[in-house]
Amino acid sequence: MKNYLLCCDWGTSTFRLQLVNIVDQQVIGEVHSPDGISKTFNAWKKEEITSGNSRDKFFRQRLSKQIDLLSSKLSIELDNIPIVISGMASSSIGLKEVPYAILPFLMDGSNASIVHFNSHEDFPHHIILISGVRSETDVMRGEETQLIGLASSPYLSKNTLKVSILIFPGTHSKHVVLCDDQLIDFQTFMTGEIFDLMANHSILKQSVETKGLNEYSKNELDAFKLGVEKSKSANVLNSLFTVRTNQLFDKLNKKQNFLFLSGLLIGAELSHLHQKMGCQLILCSGTKLYEFYKLAFEELDLLKRTILISDELVDKAAIAGQIKIFQNESLKLKGQSL
Repeated sequence: MKNYLLCCDWGTSTFRLQLVNIVDQQVIGEVHSPDGISKTFNAWKKEEITSGNSRDKFFRQRLSKQIDLLSSKLSIELDNIPIVISGMASSSIGLKEVPYAILPFLMDGSNASIVHFNSHEDFPHHIILISGVRSETDVMRGEETQLIGLASSPYLSKNTLKVSILIFPGTHSKHVVLCDDQLIDFQTFMTGEIFDLMANHSILKQSVETKGLNEYSKNELDAFKLGVEKSKSANVLNSLFTVRTNQLFDKLNKKQNFLFLSGLLIGAELSHLHQKMGCQLILCSGTKLYEFYKLAFEELDLLKRTILISDELVDKAAIAGQIKIFQNESLKLKGQSL
């Protein structure tokens, strides 16, 4: 199984483990779990009081359970296959806190901040733990691994990445500035989190319908466009209250208002991109948000200067980045042993 790698994306609230063929980057099988870093850390803190179990041992035990599930699912023995972990596992509540890499960050991953854990008898897997990247004012964990994967993709040429801004939508969206194959700056936008707070925990929750929205009618998508349009000319703190009055004055129904709120916040996030005329824009969105961000780019007249990376490629980018880092680290270890 020397051509195989276990790729782990361990986020704050979710866990994903995949068995991957290094040669063709094909996923052989995977398991998902809601046991993210936060939940796992809290479980360790409770157990530590009675058992004295060390943090890294507890996290390895949780990893072992997921590896065993994947092994059983595939009917494949996975012992001695190395595992690469990215995401929040390198944070202060993760397996081990690892210092951030600093800018400029090279897109070949050669200056990534890495920690190795040797295999043990009770955990027969070498671990490569990848940390995030920091600037003077911001941090990221996980997106840097996706960037490394995307930069090595044949879909993005070196010329495309010469001066570009990559947009990664999410709970905390990242706008990443690349120049000459280096990450030189980035910004975080709390779009998804603010949306959740407004829709579920504010006065606006009475004005939107958050359930059962898997397919959208033309009227609902028009309401999303209306929100994006509103973001162009109004202060977001003022225009948020429009969601309330839309419902009070029967201008939009609650489902339409849900989309209006989404368009308003996404539009506010993207509006600064008009000032970046010299940069190639690249939208790197996963499945859930792809169509909404694409529609927002169109409404903001940004689509004509934007490269759209397919949601499938974005979803696979983390794997490509993990493989690249694994190969870099393997070469380093070989060099040290010569």
